[in-house]
Amino acid sequence: MTSILRRFYDECGSALKLALEKTFPEWAQKVPNLSTPPNLDFGQLSSSIAHEIARTKKKTPSEVAQKICDAMQIGEETLITRVRESAGYVNFDLNYEKATPLLFQSILADGDHYGMDVASERVSIAVEHTSANPSGPLTMGHARNAILGDVLARLLVARGHDVKTRFYVDDVGRQVSILAYGFRLLNSPQPQGKTDVWLGRLYACTNCAVQLESIKKKISLNPTGDNSKLQKELDEWVGIAAELEESNKNLFTKVSEAVRNCDDPEMDIQALGRDYERREESVSKLIREVSQLALDGIRSTLAEMDISFDFWDWESQLIWDGKVQNVVENMRKLPFAKAEELSLSLDVNAIVEEYSLREKYNLAPNYEVPPLTLIRSDGSTLYPTRDIAYTLFKFIDSERVINVIASEQSLPQLQIRLALYAMGEKDISERLIHYAYGLVELPGMKMSKRRARFIALDDVIEQARVKVQETIASRGEEMSREEAGTIGRSIALGAIKFALLNISNTKNLTFTWDRVLSLERNSAPFINYAYTRAGSILRKLGREPTNYNLSALSHPLEKYLIFKVAQMPLVFCEAADQLKPEELANYANVLAEKFHEYYEKVDVIHAEEHVRNARALLVKSIQVVLRNSMKLLGIRLTERM
Repeated sequence: MTSILRRFYDECGSALKLALEKTFPEWAQKVPNLSTPPNLDFGQLSSSIAHEIARTKKKTPSEVAQKICDAMQIGEETLITRVRESAGYVNFDLNYEKATPLLFQSILADGDHYGMDVASERVSIAVEHTSANPSGPLTMGHARNAILGDVLARLLVARGHDVKTRFYVDDVGRQVSILAYGFRLLNSPQPQGKTDVWLGRLYACTNCAVQLESIKKKISLNPTGDNSKLQKELDEWVGIAAELEESNKNLFTKVSEAVRNCDDPEMDIQALGRDYERREESVSKLIREVSQLALDGIRSTLAEMDISFDFWDWESQLIWDGKVQNVVENMRKLPFAKAEELSLSLDVNAIVEEYSLREKYNLAPNYEVPPLTLIRSDGSTLYPTRDIAYTLFKFIDSERVINVIASEQSLPQLQIRLALYAMGEKDISERLIHYAYGLVELPGMKMSKRRARFIALDDVIEQARVKVQETIASRGEEMSREEAGTIGRSIALGAIKFALLNISNTKNLTFTWDRVLSLERNSAPFINYAYTRAGSILRKLGREPTNYNLSALSHPLEKYLIFKVAQMPLVFCEAADQLKPEELANYANVLAEKFHEYYEKVDVIHAEEHVRNARALLVKSIQVVLRNSMKLLGIRLTERM
C-alpha cells in the first residue's frame, strides 16, 4: 500500500510540474526538491524552486513563487487542500480531513508491519559485522559494531531484501597466536568464569610477559650501544606488568614464569602462526580450541543482546581451502605487484593513476595511497590479503556486501577495493560498501586490550540492568521480582542500543549513564516512557474506540502527531536505503517528545465520547509507530516502567 505521505509527495510534485509548464516551462523537467518545513504552520511540504528561478530572472523569489501558486490546479481527489506562497517558498497544505481516515485505516490494517514498505527490487545482501578477534570478550568498542550491523540487517530485511549476516572469525594472526602460546604454556587449563573474559586476561598477561623478555633480550645483545629507546619501551611494559599483577596476580605470575623458561618466545609465537596457516595438526587443534572457547563467550554476549548470525566464517578456512593462495597468484600477475624474495606488495597508487580513480574514490589530487603488503618476508599472508579472498567469497551468493568496520580501517578497506579493481573485479569493487563508524569513548577510561584494561560489554549490560532496577524500586512500582528483572533487562539493553544508534555512525560518541538512561531527553527509556503512557491511556479506556469523529482532532498538537505518524514509512525507507538508522532513532525520539507534550496538555480520558474515541485512535496509532520503529532498531519496548 502506498503511504499517505508518499501519495501526498507525488501529488504535490505533479501539481508543481504542471504549474511550471505554464509559468516557467524551461524548469518543468527539473525534479523539484520537496521537503517538510521546520514549522508545519507553513504547510506540510515546501519547494524552494522559486529561489532558483529568481536567480535567473529579474524577479524576487516571492514574485516567482506567487506566480507558480496562481497557476496551480488542485484536483478534488488529491490530498492537497491549499497551495500558498511564503518567503519565496511554494507551500502545500495536507488535507487532514481526507488523509487522517486513510492513515488510521492503514495503521490498523498493517499493525506490526505499518511503515515497513517493501522495495520494488529485491537484492541479496551480505552484512558482515562484529567479527571480533577471538582473544577476549566483546568490549564497548565492539558493541557499536555489533549493534549497527544488526540494525542494518533488520532494516534491510524489513525493506524486503534477502539478507545474510556473517561473523568473520579472525583466528589467523599474532593476537590469537599469543593467546594460544600462553594457553599451551599453562597446559591448556580450564578457564575460570566466563571463557572469553578469562582468555582476554590470559592474552594480556602472555603478551606483556613476551614483550618484557623480548626487549630485555635485545638490550642484552647490545650492552654498549644506545638502548634509550628500548629502555623506554621496557619501562612502559614494566608499568603494564605492575597493573596486570595487581589485577590478575596468580595468572600473571604463572604466565611470566613459564615465558621466562622459554628460549625464544617470540620465535615460538611466529612459528605457531606459520604452522597454523599450514594446518599443522597439533597447532590447528590448539588454536581452534582457544578460538572456540572465546567464541562461546562471545556468542553468549550476543545472545543477551538479541543478535544472531547466519554464518560464522573462519579466516583460516580461506587459507586451507586455497582461496587466499588463488588471490596471491592472481596478484603476482599484475603489473602493480612487487616481489622481493618471499614478500609481495602491491603499488596501489599506481592502480589509482592507471585507471584514473581519484574522483571515483574521492581521493585528493596530491594524496598518494600507500602500497599494500600482501605477504611478509617470512612467507605468511597479512589480513588485507585474506580480506580480499573473503570479499570474493562473500560475493558468491550476494549482489552487495556491507562491511561494518571502524573508521580507523578506512585505508585498508580502500586498498582492498582498489586491489579488486586491478584484479578485474570492478563490479565487486563498486558493490562493496565500507560502513565506517567512530569510536566509543568512556570518560576517564582509555581502553587497552594488551593491558587487560577494557570494559566488557557484559559488564555494561549488567550495570545498566542494576541501575534500571534501582530506579524501578525507588519509584515504588508494584511488580514481582521476575517481572522487574525482565523489564529491567529490556530497558537496559534498549538504552545501550539506542545510545549507540542515535547519532551518525561516522561520529565518535561518548557513553555516559546520565544520557543513556535519561527519562527527560533523547534516550530509549524516554521513548519507552511515551509508549507506556500511551498504553496506560488505552488501558484506562478499556475498549477499542468505535464511535469517533476524526474531525475532532483539531488541536495543533494532534495535527502535528498525525503528520509525524504518517511520516514513518518515508523515514523507514530513508533509513534502510541510505543505511542511516539514526534517522529512525531520531524520528522516534521526536514523536515521543511531542506525545509527552500531548499527554500533559490534552485530556483524552475525560473528553466527550466522540472526541475521546478519536483521540484514543490517535494514541493507539502513536503506540504502534513507536513500537514498530524501535523493533526495527532491535529494541523491545515494555508495557510498564
